[in-house]
Amino acid sequence: MMSVENEFDDKTLRERIAENPRPAMLWVAGLVVLMALELGSIAAAVLRVGSVVKFAIGGIANTPSWMAGFVSESLGSIGGTIAYGLTALALLVIAAIVVKWLFVPFSIVDRLGLELGVGKADVVERAIVTAVVGVVTLLFVATPLGAAVDAVIGALTQGLESISSLQTLTSRETIPNQGYQLPDGSWEGTWLGLSPAMAWGARVLLIYAYAFGLLAWFWRGYNVFRNHYREADWTPRDDSVNRFRNHYWGVFGFVVVFVFVVMALWAPALSPVTAEANLYSPYEHEVQYYDEEIEDVASIPHGEANLETRSVGGDSNVGLMSYDKYDRFHPAGTNQDGKDLFTFLAYGSQVSLVIGLLATGLMTLVATALALMTAYYKGLLDLLTVVVSDSIISLPRLLVVLLLSVVFMEANHPIATIYDGGLLLALIFAATGWPLLWRAVRGPALQVAEEEWVDAARSYGQSPVETMKKHMSPYIAGYMLVYASMTLGGVIIGVAALSFLGFGVQPPTPEWGRAVYEGRPYVPTSSWHTATIPGLMVVFLVTAFNALGDGIRDAIDPESDASGDEAGTSAAASGGGG
Repeated sequence: MMSVENEFDDKTLRERIAENPRPAMLWVAGLVVLMALELGSIAAAVLRVGSVVKFAIGGIANTPSWMAGFVSESLGSIGGTIAYGLTALALLVIAAIVVKWLFVPFSIVDRLGLELGVGKADVVERAIVTAVVGVVTLLFVATPLGAAVDAVIGALTQGLESISSLQTLTSRETIPNQGYQLPDGSWEGTWLGLSPAMAWGARVLLIYAYAFGLLAWFWRGYNVFRNHYREADWTPRDDSVNRFRNHYWGVFGFVVVFVFVVMALWAPALSPVTAEANLYSPYEHEVQYYDEEIEDVASIPHGEANLETRSVGGDSNVGLMSYDKYDRFHPAGTNQDGKDLFTFLAYGSQVSLVIGLLATGLMTLVATALALMTAYYKGLLDLLTVVVSDSIISLPRLLVVLLLSVVFMEANHPIATIYDGGLLLALIFAATGWPLLWRAVRGPALQVAEEEWVDAARSYGQSPVETMKKHMSPYIAGYMLVYASMTLGGVIIGVAALSFLGFGVQPPTPEWGRAVYEGRPYVPTSSWHTATIPGLMVVFLVTAFNALGDGIRDAIDPESDASGDEAGTSAAASGGGG
């Protein structure tokens, strides 16, 4: 192995793969097969992401007009025009920074042969990229180029829509579980004539087998890279991975989080009944059942059936792993509205995951950028950030989030209607949570800023952005990963708490905290499951995120004082990691 690795010292990854393509080709072939089994679902996911991106771009494009209208009300048309120009310029500058960071890895000033200082070079490069972005934007708006791009995107969208209609391995149609029982005890409409419970269980096992198989295949891909294509025989990451694999508390957290993520991604297939029929449009979808009075198959809207299968205590209860009077199987019973509770929880996991990832991603981005800049520049920027962060931290966070959500909802602000308040909550949690993450990584950022390699990068004339990206950000990435994983659990429990109080995600979008609130009157009754199960899921998931964060921390820092058992105790007691 050593001789092979030494041979690879001066070769790129592409050259190593070209010399020994068989392991990589076999792994890629397996991945293609796994992806092909879910091609329809992948196309549908791409369409959803595309619609979100289109909505975001449209909102950003309308920002200058909105700002101009807002300013013109108080300062007149001239003030509105100035506000429009300044806002458009600010958006172009931000877009240029993103474009330069993602798509321009080289120095434009060096390519042009200009000899400028580091500060002037950065300004010139940003100005050039901003001008290019502005010209491209103008071409899209004022020429037929924009219409041509729209036509191409429309054609791609139609193609993806056709692909998304394909049946996949884990789709509901592969193993249908909704049917009705005949007088002789047989079932009609279900997979292989099995009972709905067994058909649903088979589909759940298939989905999780596929998900864990996909995870195992990515792990195999990492091992293929490490054994055949990596330059070094050993890296510190190997020890971190081995420590995490032996950290049972962290592995427990990883498994629970993975199960939760699979539930969110495959919610339409995991649910015993579709969300449209169960949650959103119950009176527009019908369920078939065998009516003993007429001795024939009859149908009834899900909404009417739900009214007769409510779990409100006493004799009116559909408990765990049971059927209702219309032969519908309910793994977690029904709620107080007669709707399938498992379907509510599965789609609620999507809401929790989207809000949690969006809020945590935004606050991580802000905290990382500020940590790098304040550590690199220090001085006034660091002082201002300290003042602002301390001011935000000094406020009671839950009260601030509650106040802001109420203000936006009572004002009927358009942002409060997106995702039934989910986007608003994500933005509020991000705005109030970044100081905590910034404080957590400020120390490591200041420490790495004093290292010799950072001074060497400065002395060689490397730009501050490149220095922060290449030489400082990898050092604090591990710390940020730990605190972000714990923060994600805190966001989820915070959203659940607000929904419990009635100020979080609004109906009909499902949310776990609201399920706890609506089911709490029935906890002492036979319908205890309506609030207990979603409440336990919140606690279980938040504990898992804390356990995962502890495992990552102990894997990265081998001298951590917290053992697996001690980490588990602290994680369970922390209730969300801030």
